Amino acid sequence: MKRKNYMTILLFLVGILLNVEKSYAQQKNDDKNTEKVLIDLSRKKWKWMSDKNINLLNDLFHEKSVFVHMGGTMDKNQELNTIENGSIHYKQAEIKDISVRFVDNTAIVLDQIVLTAIVGGKEVVNPFMVTEIYIHIENEWKLAVLSFTKLLDNNQQKR
Repeated sequence: MKRKNYMTILLFLVGILLNVEKSYAQQKNDDKNTEKVLIDLSRKKWKWMSDKNINLLNDLFHEKSVFVHMGGTMDKNQELNTIENGSIHYKQAEIKDISVRFVDNTAIVLDQIVLTAIVGGKEVVNPFMVTEIYIHIENEWKLAVLSFTKLLDNNQQKR
């Protein structure tokens, strides 16, 4: 009788372990799918910025979003106005590398880009590491932070 109880317990534990493994595999799969969604969303964001598509950007940007770049910090309305009036025209973002990390309902997207922009009427080309922080709210991703860090070019790195 005791042997039968041990076998029942053993089979029960094996079942739990298999379910945990299956759940873990599903979570990894979900993360990969979500990672693809965020990479696509980031790429679209750059296109919308280039096209000055204020309506789509307004939907994407969280109401309390923060933008750090070009020597200043802006809120959502300031960033949208800057894009709309052409103070900064994000002409093209060439994405060299992109990665996504998750922390609970937050995603951190790191883009290594070469940005071509029109600033003060002059075209400038700069390499940046861009940090994008997205928050998953009400079944959609909202951009909460966009921060640019200028990278050293190859000539400066050799010094």
